[in-house]
Amino acid sequence: MTEVFPKFKDFKEKREKVAVVGLGYVGLPLLVTLSKKFKVLGYDIDERRVKELQRGYDRTGELSEGEIKGALQNANFTAEPERLRECKLIIVTVPTPIDEHKIPDLRPLKLATKTVARNMTRGT
Repeated sequence: MTEVFPKFKDFKEKREKVAVVGLGYVGLPLLVTLSKKFKVLGYDIDERRVKELQRGYDRTGELSEGEIKGALQNANFTAEPERLRECKLIIVTVPTPIDEHKIPDLRPLKLATKTVARNMTRGT
């Protein structure tokens, strides 16, 4: 019987790719860390942010140019949701800001979930 789901070994040997959706203060450092061992795709809806990261620039100052450029050996950045189809593991790291009543705004999470769902392939 052929297995549908990839094995951890497939990620470790870089036959399969991990996606990080949302490249903010959680997603970008996670992508950089994952890129040390795995092939990674970073996806964000902000095209300007993606272009900056492709050049090694992080406008938030969380990571240095060297850290981002170092990640580019095993990672790349995109604003094209269709590219998520290349990945067998998708991690969503979008913001859920809270209002004055400490109620989270789940709209970014719902939007990200819809984007991921439209672009998942079998076995993801």
